[in-house]
Amino acid sequence: MKHNSLVKNCLITSVVLGIAALFCLLLQQFVTTDIHVPLLFVLAVLFVSRFTDGYLYGIVASMLGVIGVNYVFTYPYFEINFTIAGYPLTFLVMLAVSVIVGTLTTQIKQQEEIRLEAEKEKMRGNLLRAVSHDIRTPLTSIVGSASGILDNRRVLSEEKILELVKDIRDEAQWLIRIVENLLSVTRINGENAGINTDDEIVEEIISSAVIKFRKRFPDANIDVDMPEEFLMVPMDGILIEQVLVNLLENSVLHGKTLSRIRIVVMKQESRLVFAVEDDGQGIKESILPVMFEGCLQSMEGEEYDSKRNMGIGLSVCMSIVKAHKGNMRAENISTGGARVSFWLPLEEGRTYGH
Repeated sequence: MKHNSLVKNCLITSVVLGIAALFCLLLQQFVTTDIHVPLLFVLAVLFVSRFTDGYLYGIVASMLGVIGVNYVFTYPYFEINFTIAGYPLTFLVMLAVSVIVGTLTTQIKQQEEIRLEAEKEKMRGNLLRAVSHDIRTPLTSIVGSASGILDNRRVLSEEKILELVKDIRDEAQWLIRIVENLLSVTRINGENAGINTDDEIVEEIISSAVIKFRKRFPDANIDVDMPEEFLMVPMDGILIEQVLVNLLENSVLHGKTLSRIRIVVMKQESRLVFAVEDDGQGIKESILPVMFEGCLQSMEGEEYDSKRNMGIGLSVCMSIVKAHKGNMRAENISTGGARVSFWLPLEEGRTYGH
């Protein structure tokens, strides 16, 4: 990583100074004075200081600029002459520009790092609040059902025992999904933050998500509407599949009156849009502004994620999509129901359909 940064900074310094020198050579063909040369190199030092890390490269650019102004572009050419009028001032100006701009750039980068870390801490806090609620509830249910079987196995009917065992299984499955979500967030926000993307077939990602979803909700009606063209898009397929599964489960758990779910895929100019729509009861208007914050409460104070899944699920979805440099949106459909959509950016100039 340090090697890549060194190469990048050296390349920026070389290119900017090279462009400044080229402009000076071109202008010498049309003008007879050299007054423009120091100004161009001061501008070059400013750009080097702005787009490189720290102070070193700006200071080096200042020294090289002064040498270039003195030796190459000022009469007598190709001779060092310390008696040229304004020479010390030019050096001091370039040096001052490099130090000031380097300082400002470093401060901006530090502030950005602090802001990003604060966002990560906020997300972790939201997840911890959601997890403390979401894990406690199924664990309590599992302990209660298991204790009921152990303490009353002689008086309980076989049907009741099977019902309690089924409850234990369902709650254990929910805990597994919680752990999967947390692992995804850890993967995105760990020490080596970032994701690896490969070209994935969009149709296969959607098909895999639907199959995984149907294992829990075999009776759900799902329609898929996507372009006929063959789409391969750069993404982390496992994480995007998890986003789709979470959104499908949210529709079933919180739509209440829904009868059908629809997955829509649309290719727009610079992004690929995925939307999960349902014809259920929709989303409370008070919920929409905080849909993706990890722990949802309506304006009346009633917890929206009382059935679990909504809070941590959507928070994880947002983290995954943002790691792909995309975004999410939730809205109600005018004809009834809700739509939660997310989009992934497409690389400019690249063909995604075959």
